[in-house]
Amino acid sequence: MISVQLAYIGLGSNIASPIEQVRQALSELATLPLCRLVASSSIYASRPVGPQDQPDFINAVAALETRLSPLALLDQLQALEQQHRRQRQRHWGPRTLDLDLLLYGDSQINTPRLSVPHPHMTARAFVLAPLAEIAPSLHVNQAPLSAWLERIDSPHPNQGLKRLTEV
Repeated sequence: MISVQLAYIGLGSNIASPIEQVRQALSELATLPLCRLVASSSIYASRPVGPQDQPDFINAVAALETRLSPLALLDQLQALEQQHRRQRQRHWGPRTLDLDLLLYGDSQINTPRLSVPHPHMTARAFVLAPLAEIAPSLHVNQAPLSAWLERIDSPHPNQGLKRLTEV
């Protein structure tokens, strides 16, 4: 059996009552097999990445203790997306629920199906700000989260990020 790992999950939604989609998904993450929800961030709103002809996104980050392997956890996350009727119609398009495995312990994973740390996380305020809220001393790619936030804040302050509410 796999030892307990700390995994961080990014949550996003921009259609079909996005705040409720994210809140419901946080509740569902707490019920995943061999997992325990240990923290969740406030809820944030952000401009979409990619096509701008869609509503703003609602985002949060959750921390899970898990005994699932990275791919088994990914399977569970994708099953939750399907329960929320996620459809992949266009790259970075609107979605009811997006669950990204951001970090899995100290693992470095690069397979066709999964890349950890998430390859775009250090460029996205909607990931870094909620992640820093629940894990302020965390390092990603050998740099503190605060350094990554400063790096993306200078050319594009907060990327339109707004903290809405605690979960």
